[in-house]
Amino acid sequence: MTTFVDRVVLHLQAGDGGHGCVSIHREKFKPLGGPDGGNGGHGGSVSLVVDPQVHTLLDFHFRPHVKAANGRGGAGSNRDGANGADLVLKVPDGTVVQTLDGTVLADMVGAGTTFEVARGGRGGRGNASLANARRKAPGFAELGEPGERLDVVLELKSVADVGLVGFPSAGKSSLISVISAAKPKIADYPFTTLVPNLGVVRVDNHTFTVADVPGLIPGAATGKGLGLEFLRHVERCAVLVHVIDTATLEPGRDPLADIDTIEAELAAYGGLADRPRLVALNKVDVPDGRDLAEIVRPDLAARGLRVFEVSAATREGLKEFTYALAELVEQARAVAPPAEPTRIVLRPKAVDDAGFVIEAEKDGSYTVRGTRPERWVRQTNFDNDEAVGFLTDRLARLGVEEQLAKAGAQPGDLVRIGDREFDWQPMLYAGVDFVPGARGRDVRLEEKPTRATAAERLAARKARRQRPADEAEPAADDDVE
Repeated sequence: MTTFVDRVVLHLQAGDGGHGCVSIHREKFKPLGGPDGGNGGHGGSVSLVVDPQVHTLLDFHFRPHVKAANGRGGAGSNRDGANGADLVLKVPDGTVVQTLDGTVLADMVGAGTTFEVARGGRGGRGNASLANARRKAPGFAELGEPGERLDVVLELKSVADVGLVGFPSAGKSSLISVISAAKPKIADYPFTTLVPNLGVVRVDNHTFTVADVPGLIPGAATGKGLGLEFLRHVERCAVLVHVIDTATLEPGRDPLADIDTIEAELAAYGGLADRPRLVALNKVDVPDGRDLAEIVRPDLAARGLRVFEVSAATREGLKEFTYALAELVEQARAVAPPAEPTRIVLRPKAVDDAGFVIEAEKDGSYTVRGTRPERWVRQTNFDNDEAVGFLTDRLARLGVEEQLAKAGAQPGDLVRIGDREFDWQPMLYAGVDFVPGARGRDVRLEEKPTRATAAERLAARKARRQRPADEAEPAADDDVE
């Protein structure tokens, strides 16, 4: 028996970008080969695509952890790393992608609809790409950016034109089995249907789908029975059908009370008041059921409801019933807005947008938030002084130093960018041009030695041995004869 799963939690991890390579070309008779470190490959992304052949989220129920491939690192001789393969997950039509707190990320309806849910990390640049006129042989490379990691909720809402609602054992499964090719489980006990069943109905030139929703009971919208789990499957239905059991022997049950109870649950769930309703008085093949149907039919008609007396056992009244469903479905499709292709939305950056913001914290520290500064920090190798100096130059050119000063930051204040913390020293970084040095080093970050160098000691010794000007002997041409 196939298990139906309509809600899962996915733990997604996009691929990490590969690290750039630090390499200097070495070849006989070519002492100045220059940098030739390749770039790292980009990490693979995780995307969702609607596949008409998929009808359940069962695969994700057993494999909730999903990870895309990482990018490969760069290599010498200008060899770039390979990109990680993107991971495409197939989901059923009507899947809603949400965060854990309920924020909707995408509503995937229509075959081929694609949504990139987790983006892979960028690959780091090698030292060949970082070389310029002033930094001819960089001794560092960028690290690969980590891929996005997040948890999302996939919730399936069946895409059907007609939804059959009613109490348990009202005959919904039997009804859908005779008007379509669906073969749901049918038995003479309540809650036989544990999962929604979909059936395709063809009437002349009209084709529509019917969803058999598991039985509802009072309090279903608040979690009782199975209704709370499956009420979501009637949200997309254009027409709702009340399937009423006219042959029930339960005390206190009658068609009018059943409809009032179901309508109360639909109203509590919300968003279904505008759907047209039909009433199917089922099991009229039973003598007591036919008598009850004839009694309550005028009361239902007085409410403005179209009533059909049907029997899933003898197929009585099903032809008129299906034609009425086809008519309402066609009317709903006619008034529905036409499907439009997905529009590309361009959001140009504002003229005064610096790309980052600075927030002053209560503890006296400052936090820099922005896509570029945070990405630059993630791609910096802090074990390499030259890489740190390159980062500070980029931040200074972006205007971070200037804005920190305007925000009131003082030398030595704590500054956070991403997951890194720094002691701000504006005299060391802001406005300082690159000073070439040995590969992997930046003289601006080196601490001044406390001990004097040999040249300084020699100059001091010469200064001590030099006689003062007033003690110098007078010149020969100054003697008086």
